[in-house]
Amino acid sequence: MTPNRSFEPLAGVAVRRLRGLWVVVALLAVCALLAAGGDEVRELGRYERYAIESGEYWRLVSGHLVHLGFGHLWPNLAALAIIGLLFEDVFRTADWLRLGAASAAAIDLGLYALQPDVLWYVGLSGVLHGYVAAGALALVLRREKLGAVLAIAIAAKLTFEQVVGPVPFTAASVGGPVVVAAHLYGVVGALLAQDAVEIARRRSRL
Repeated sequence: MTPNRSFEPLAGVAVRRLRGLWVVVALLAVCALLAAGGDEVRELGRYERYAIESGEYWRLVSGHLVHLGFGHLWPNLAALAIIGLLFEDVFRTADWLRLGAASAAAIDLGLYALQPDVLWYVGLSGVLHGYVAAGALALVLRREKLGAVLAIAIAAKLTFEQVVGPVPFTAASVGGPVVVAAHLYGVVGALLAQDAVEIARRRSRL
């Protein structure tokens, strides 16, 4: 009997996609594992202003990976999966790492320096906003219509949040307050990082 090899090409494509998106897969896994730790892990990992001032610097990273609960976790993970598929041909592994780090750092700096009233923060949403903004910029520079659509959508959302406040029912669905400033800072950090790369790429072509 001749073995059925019809699934081999599909398996090869799946493996290549996983390799290209390993950063996204790793983020999904880490966030899910930390959520399984419950309240104790969340308390230990959340961005907490006074704890950071006392030397607990890991919170600058872990604060973006822990969530308030399942109602907060699953929309972020679903959005991350969609973003990964949407930009898998736009971002390379280094881009996912660089943009995520830039967004997280901008959020940490923005909250600490400009939002002293924010004593604690959790969640990946600020970094997710950064990924979308950077992806939109990359697509706009490629002259793809989707880039303009995404740019308009995220600009409108940020404007609404800064002028009016969180999108209605968001706080109720995630189970706690929504720090909309984190979305703005995440976008700023990612756009600065993406701009730097685009400038470097253009200079390399000269």
